[in-house]
Amino acid sequence: MKKRILISSSLLIIASVSIINKAKAFIPTIYEPSIKDFKSQGINLGKTAAQLLYFNQIEKANEIAKLAVKLNPSDDRLWAILAETQIQGNKNILARESLKKAQKINPTEASYYFKEAFIDFELRQIKNSIILITKGLKIDPNNAEGHFQLGNSRIMQKKYNKALLAFKAANKIKPKFWQSLNNQGLVLYEMNKKEKAILIWKKTLTIEENAEPMLAVAAAEYEQNKENRNCIELAKQALLKNPQYVSEKYQKDQLWGENLRKSTKHLFKNPLLIEAVTQAIANSK
Repeated sequence: MKKRILISSSLLIIASVSIINKAKAFIPTIYEPSIKDFKSQGINLGKTAAQLLYFNQIEKANEIAKLAVKLNPSDDRLWAILAETQIQGNKNILARESLKKAQKINPTEASYYFKEAFIDFELRQIKNSIILITKGLKIDPNNAEGHFQLGNSRIMQKKYNKALLAFKAANKIKPKFWQSLNNQGLVLYEMNKKEKAILIWKKTLTIEENAEPMLAVAAAEYEQNKENRNCIELAKQALLKNPQYVSEKYQKDQLWGENLRKSTKHLFKNPLLIEAVTQAIANSK
């Protein structure tokens, strides 16, 4: 008979029994998994890490992903999963290193460049971000999210014409990409094309009733006509949906320009919004 003793996740000691002089002696032999076994186990662990990420178990996902790349360091997908756990765990520098390894293994996967560009964007290294996005778009020119990222980077540079072109490219590929459509409105408002911005935001709301375009419409139309009571009701709805938008810092983080933030500040000073604004401040903490 054979008795298996588990000594690690990847190594088994199989005890072989032989009878010598009518006495039972256990002669252990060591079974080492093949490279194929390691690779297969690495892929399975990568899937587990991805599932844990889905359920926001970031630290557990990170530990499992680190083991996955040890078992199968030649699989770029596993490095990409590890990078995702690191990004979500606010370990951007480590994530960049993981993505570099994924790119080295598979230099034709555009998403790795877009993901690294996201890290650079978060670190406000905008020039590097644009270089990486451009590289990704050369590989995958029909990637709507890539054009969207490029537009956001151009907003940070205040190159609004280029930003608008990027967002339009994203929406040409993906017409119902409401975030990109919304950001067209952000750019137009900063370019003082306020009527066009309002039309774009209203179109965005037909796709997604999100707090951002909702509050943007309210602020822009209030700026045009301070007697417009519809603006007040729309602002109340927006703050109920997402009270974070009561904060100017949060607005800025969402790439709202100076013109829109100023208009929103004027809107929030309306006495009819005192209660809604106070409640939003409390709910956003």
